Amino acid sequence: MYKIMFVCHGNICRSPMAEFILKDMAAKAGMADAFVIASSATSTEEIRGGIGNPVYPPAAAELAAHGIACAGKRAVQLQKSDYAKYDLFVGMDSANIRNMHRMLGGDPEGKIRKLMDYTARGGDVADPWYSDRFDIAYRDIYDGCKGLMEVLRKQER
Repeated sequence: MYKIMFVCHGNICRSPMAEFILKDMAAKAGMADAFVIASSATSTEEIRGGIGNPVYPPAAAELAAHGIACAGKRAVQLQKSDYAKYDLFVGMDSANIRNMHRMLGGDPEGKIRKLMDYTARGGDVADPWYSDRFDIAYRDIYDGCKGLMEVLRKQER
């Protein structure tokens, strides 16, 4: 079993989109049981009184437009203890990578990666919070997840 944690700033847009896109890909490939896929935030901005906000409605709508549901997902913050629980931490942008290193106490086992590094174009996943372009974020995340899935299929745990 391969355990993957997607990470973004607030865990209401990009990282939950990645979580549910990869879950969908794994299910369609008949590999859903081979993975534990989750997502979390580097900040607490979307967590109030210990309760996380749901997936941002435009992000949920973009997923739904592609036949992917995300009901029930609420924002959670990345914890240092997660490092021992997951095999791979996939950040959406360079700031997420820096924050993960800080929050997880470094990366002695080389588990931290950036999603777009699994694509030919690299860089950061477009942040729809500022652009309102959830279609572009979906494209970036889908392409990154597709590349990640190809790598994981080759490794087959």
